[in-house]
Amino acid sequence: MDNVVYYNELYDLYGDLLTEKQRKYFEDYYFNNLSFSEMADLYGVSRNAAFKQTHIVIKKLDEYEEILKLRQKKIKIYEILENVPVDIKKKIEEII
Repeated sequence: MDNVVYYNELYDLYGDLLTEKQRKYFEDYYFNNLSFSEMADLYGVSRNAAFKQTHIVIKKLDEYEEILKLRQKKIKIYEILENVPVDIKKKIEEII
């Protein structure tokens, strides 16, 4: 379950950097809960090809996070906001 949340967060941050095909595979697997067999039938490919495509997307998301570290920065910002007065915190959250 933790992986699902983690990769959904990465997808929110980096999804626009993926190709349309990559987004479809990710969304079908993580959002629509399709199995690799169902995806294979849907796209007219083998189950192994559906698995590989999904794995490629996961690797890409990991690479983007490794380079850009947007998720890590977001976590740090929210940790810092824990100690900020509520009115200022709300204003900052509106920006991010």
